[in-house]
Amino acid sequence: MKMKSIFLTCLLSIAGLTALFGQAGIETIHLSLDDAQNYALEHNRTLKNAALDIRLAEAERWKNITTLLPQVSASLDYQNFFDYKIDLGGMSIAMPSYGSFGLTSAIGVSAAQIIGIQLSNISAKMSDINQKLTEQDITSQVKIMYYSALVTEKTIDLLTANLENLRQLYNYSQKAVDVGAAEQIDADQLLVQVATMETGLNSAKRNHEMVLNSLRLQLCIPVTTEIVLTQSIEDLLNEEESNRLLSEVFVPEKNYTLQLMEESTLISKKQVRMAQWAYAPSIRIFHQYNTRKYFSDERTMNMTPPNLFGISLSVPIFSSGNRYSAVQSAKRSYEKQLNVLADTQDAMQIQHRQLCFNLVSAKENFATQAKNVTVTQRVFDNISKKYEYGHASSLDVTTSGTNLINAQSSYVQSLLEYVKATIELEKLLNL
Repeated sequence: MKMKSIFLTCLLSIAGLTALFGQAGIETIHLSLDDAQNYALEHNRTLKNAALDIRLAEAERWKNITTLLPQVSASLDYQNFFDYKIDLGGMSIAMPSYGSFGLTSAIGVSAAQIIGIQLSNISAKMSDINQKLTEQDITSQVKIMYYSALVTEKTIDLLTANLENLRQLYNYSQKAVDVGAAEQIDADQLLVQVATMETGLNSAKRNHEMVLNSLRLQLCIPVTTEIVLTQSIEDLLNEEESNRLLSEVFVPEKNYTLQLMEESTLISKKQVRMAQWAYAPSIRIFHQYNTRKYFSDERTMNMTPPNLFGISLSVPIFSSGNRYSAVQSAKRSYEKQLNVLADTQDAMQIQHRQLCFNLVSAKENFATQAKNVTVTQRVFDNISKKYEYGHASSLDVTTSGTNLINAQSSYVQSLLEYVKATIELEKLLNL
């Protein structure tokens, strides 16, 4: 009996330790909105790739720069003619084995190289702008996910409270049926309403977990990590901030998308210059040093000069219209790009006005839906009390409950639209 007691104690201890370490293995992270955005900027892999693009563009830029710098190469050679001799007018000339060393330095300059460096500079600048745009997109997505998680939390709280009220009404109704004071159909109607709200509550919980998973994906944290949001909707919603956004002057040049478009237009312009410089000559300057070491004392002929210096100038003369066609094609592409840039600038001005309208409408709709939820909740509470005293029917409770669910859904949707309208305007203004 004593052995059984000891064995049982060991099992309980092992189970307790397993539960303790299992719980400890679940990591929990507490995040405010700023914390979540900063964490994403530090760990998001998409942003890391954007940073790598900057390094790649910088490497490509230096690769093009080095084409204008001197290039030096060395060679080491060994040849063996197996004691072969040349008979030159009765004079025998030996061809002994030898080793040779050569050093060549050269530099070449062409307009295409210079334009190529300018294009690589633009590419590096575009990579930097693209990284900033990626940062902006990631912080905006994190903000949407954060707000969405808070909204689903609020929905769960509202549905949980309403479900508890409906369950109490159903229990009250079922007791009334049991004593013959009410009909079973009344209790059944409330039971259906309870089931409907339970379904809605379970759906809201699944949506909440889905939103948290999306947030985990942006933060690049494991799916097992529990996220605790430390701010509420009330903390983050700021009407003064919305008004400030609406009064902000739109400066298109601050927008990253337009900056990328301008740099792309500049590339088209440089390509015109590159096509035009195809008519220009290119120059190459070189120097060669060579020395030989013969592995024999026999007389031989060494016709290799130790030093050689040369200048090469290449002048294009006639290409059957190929270069002319290339220039015209580049000009047409540049003109098209200018039109696209002008359209983008005009479209952004219109987009700014539209986003301001959207924010005003979303803010007004949110205020209306918030009042609607308050009124609908009071109606539901009032009818619930009347039902307890027999002054309202189960159909009235069901109808008011359905109206409350619809009002809450409209409130949640208006809140998300308000948040999205704010974020879209912030992105356009680059704030």
